Amino acid sequence: MRVLIDYRPALRERSGAGEYTHQLVRALASLAAASRRRTAGPAADLDLSLFSSSWKDRLTPVDDLEGVTLVDRRVPVSLLNLFWHRAGWPPTELLTGQRYDVTHSSHPLLMPSRTAAQVVTIHDLYFLAHPESTRAEVRRDYPALARAHAQRADRILVPSAYTADAVEQQLGVPRERMAIAPHGAPNWTPRTAVPQDGYVLFIGTLEPRKNLDGLLDAYEELVERRIAVPGLRLAGRATPQAAGSLARIARAPLAGVVRHVGYIDAADTRRLYEGARLLVMPSFDEGFGIPVLEAMTIGVPVVAARRGSLPEVLGDAGLLVDPGKPSEMADAIARILADSGFAAQCAARGITRSAQFRWNDTAQRVYQAYREAIEHHAHRD
Repeated sequence: MRVLIDYRPALRERSGAGEYTHQLVRALASLAAASRRRTAGPAADLDLSLFSSSWKDRLTPVDDLEGVTLVDRRVPVSLLNLFWHRAGWPPTELLTGQRYDVTHSSHPLLMPSRTAAQVVTIHDLYFLAHPESTRAEVRRDYPALARAHAQRADRILVPSAYTADAVEQQLGVPRERMAIAPHGAPNWTPRTAVPQDGYVLFIGTLEPRKNLDGLLDAYEELVERRIAVPGLRLAGRATPQAAGSLARIARAPLAGVVRHVGYIDAADTRRLYEGARLLVMPSFDEGFGIPVLEAMTIGVPVVAARRGSLPEVLGDAGLLVDPGKPSEMADAIARILADSGFAAQCAARGITRSAQFRWNDTAQRVYQAYREAIEHHAHRD
C-alpha cells in the first residue's frame, strides 16, 4: 500500500496539526517496520512517502522518521494551495512522478489525485463558525470548500467523537465514512515531584478561540482577591488578534504576574510542563486538546473548559469549567493551588487516563482507514 501524506503542517513549527502530523507519520512508520519484522504483521505492506512544497523551507531527513520517502518540491505553498483547492490541479502523480494507493491531506481539503483513494484529516470546524478568526487560505478556502471536499473524500479522519458529530451535522458526511483516531500521549514518564515555586501554564496559539482574555479575567480576579497565586506563563505564537491581550499583561494588576514566553519548540515542551503546578486550557472550542493530554501524561493537574472535545479527553482527571465564567475558572485554579491532596488526586487520575491514548493504536486505526478508503474508492469508480 503506497501512501502519500502531506507533511507541510509539520515543516516548520510543530504545534497543533503539525505535531499531530509528525507523530502520526512516526507511529505509522513504526507500525510498518514492526509488521515487516514479523513478516506477516498487519501493516507489512505500508510504504510511506511524505510530501512537502515550499519556496524556501526544505523537507530534510528527520532522525525519528526512518523508512519513509521524502518528496520535496520547490513550489510556493500559497500558490500550490490555490490551484489544489480551487482547481484540483496539478494531481500528485504529476507533481511527484509516482502513483499512490492513498493520498492523505493533513487538513480538510483534498490532495488532488487521478487514481488514489483520498483521505483528509479534519481536526475541528471552528473555521466555519468563526472565519473572521482565521487567515490566508484557511479563511479564503476552508469555509467555502470544506463541505464539497469532505463529501468527495473516501475517508475522513477525526481526533474525537465531538469532531465526528460536527462533521456529520455540518458537512453532511455519514459516520461510516469517518474514523476516530485520537492523538497519542507522548512517551514521557511522570515527573517525580511538584515544584512548589512552579507556575500556572497556558499552552496554545494566542488566538480568539483559546479564550485568553477569559483566563486573564480569572487571573486578575485572583490577584484582586489577594490570593497568593504563582505566575502565569503563556506559551505559544501570538497572532495579530492577541495584541490587546499582550498589552493588557504589561499593565497592572497583571504586570509582573503574567509572562508571554512565545512559541516553545517540541523538544523543549516537556521541560515547560515539568515546572508547572497546573495547566489551564480555557478554549471555546477544541477538536482534541493536545496540551491536556500532555499535562496528564506527566502528572500536571488540569483545569479545562467544558467545551468541544476537552471533556472527552480530560474525563474525571481534572476540573471542567464554563469558559464564559471567569469567576468559575478562578475558583477552579484556586482550589487546585490550595488543596495539595486534591491536586495529587487529579495528577494520578491524569496519568492513568493518559495511558488510554497510544500512538500505536492511532496508527492501527489510520492504517485500517486507508484500507477502507481504497475499498470505497474502488467501488465508487
